[in-house]
Amino acid sequence: MLILLPPSEAKNQPVGKSVLDLTKLTFGKELLDIRNRLLNKTLTKSPIAPALSVYSGVLYQALDWDSLSTTSKKRGEKSLLVISALFGVLRPSDKIPHYKYKIKISDWKIALKPVLDGLDTDLIIDCRSSTYAGIWRSDPTKTVLIRVYKKQGGKLSVITHFSKKYRGELVRLILRSNTALKSPQDLLAIAEEKFTCKLRKNSDEKPWYLDLIING
Repeated sequence: MLILLPPSEAKNQPVGKSVLDLTKLTFGKELLDIRNRLLNKTLTKSPIAPALSVYSGVLYQALDWDSLSTTSKKRGEKSLLVISALFGVLRPSDKIPHYKYKIKISDWKIALKPVLDGLDTDLIIDCRSSTYAGIWRSDPTKTVLIRVYKKQGGKLSVITHFSKKYRGELVRLILRSNTALKSPQDLLAIAEEKFTCKLRKNSDEKPWYLDLIING
């Protein structure tokens, strides 16, 4: 299982004397050249902290990483991948500085494809925003895209900003589960513990969709 997350614009400022070492990040060797090219050199002297301590937006508040059990965190370390505008892809424990960088699909689309295509997994749960989705297109036959809708007066409407909150809650639910998720149906069973939801598959060329339906 892989869970793809976006970063967040809101970030905490790390403190301390430790500074960035690109070789110690996930795919340190494979992505070293492009990271060096994009990195503002002043950031190499900035304090660092684990990525999930730096990112502090709505999704990460709902995920509440620090309150998870050791077992759940171990599961998250293996399954979570944050797609970053500056670093490409990060695991939860990768140590990074506070930064600001606008996403450019052209920076990462070619560089990330060989490293991410090579990851072996039965299920990919895609919680990214559309902005970051274009960086890497995963195998649609085993990818589930998470969408969030509000139901009010019998009608469904798309939730935009606050969809991040519910995606964070879903990821937390997954990490706390003792079930090994290997299929879209496994994911549906976990999601139904908290949400009203529907699983859809339109064609082999498109991913699965898990729609979380929030009553207004």
